[in-house]
Amino acid sequence: MSALDTRSGEPTHYSQIWTFRTPRARLALWAGWLALVALFVWCWQVMNEGTLWIFVADAPDQAVDIGSRMFPPKLAYLPELLMPLWDTLNIATLGTLGGVILAVPVAFLAARNTTPSALLVRPVALFVIVTSRSINSLIWALLLVAIIGPGLLAGIVAIALRSIGFVGKLLYEAIEETEAGQVEAVTATGAGRAQVIHYAVVPQVLPAFWGISMFRWDINIRESTILGLVGAGGIGMKLQSSIDTLAWSQVATILILILGTVVVSEVLSARVRRALI
Repeated sequence: MSALDTRSGEPTHYSQIWTFRTPRARLALWAGWLALVALFVWCWQVMNEGTLWIFVADAPDQAVDIGSRMFPPKLAYLPELLMPLWDTLNIATLGTLGGVILAVPVAFLAARNTTPSALLVRPVALFVIVTSRSINSLIWALLLVAIIGPGLLAGIVAIALRSIGFVGKLLYEAIEETEAGQVEAVTATGAGRAQVIHYAVVPQVLPAFWGISMFRWDINIRESTILGLVGAGGIGMKLQSSIDTLAWSQVATILILILGTVVVSEVLSARVRRALI
């Protein structure tokens, strides 16, 4: 920016002052922070109205009392937990398998580059994925126990329905990120749509598919341990019965067993993913 100096007749240059944010951006930032503080205050008031603080003040003493009753754990209770633990592993494994089988076609229908209709089929597939991801497996189990009764089947179906959204979302994103060059090369040979998907898309997403499946299985191991709380079978039923009878030494044994199972599944899942990817 320059202007003419009337005394010397030469142009005078003015430098612009650089700022990190424009005044409008600063105003929007402060408005956002103000809205966040107002939301926090409102949430605190709602929580405060529904909280009995006398129980909160007594919580540390109660925690210490229950913790003292948990130790030493009742290790003699372990033989009774082996079959429920096996049921839990079956719920997680079969539920993951069912969820993966259902999620694969949903993912291909949801991906932009493989869906047969971006206006009709893709929104339906995305709706299925969102619905599955929006409802927790414990809620699925509650509904299924009411529909098909308590037992392992309710837990397996609950895990499967929950897994569809997780696997489907990550898989369709992997499908959309495939290299177009390979697809174009296979298409140039005169291959049909199914052949293009089989020879150009599937080989690219296969490593991601195995990694996603093992990761979901690891998550389902953890989720299946609590499905028994609502009657969906597994070790959670033993946990619920021990809590109901105030058998805290048995609760400690169950928690230790669950922790060990989760650690083993985490290590196994990580090694399998590292080997496959």
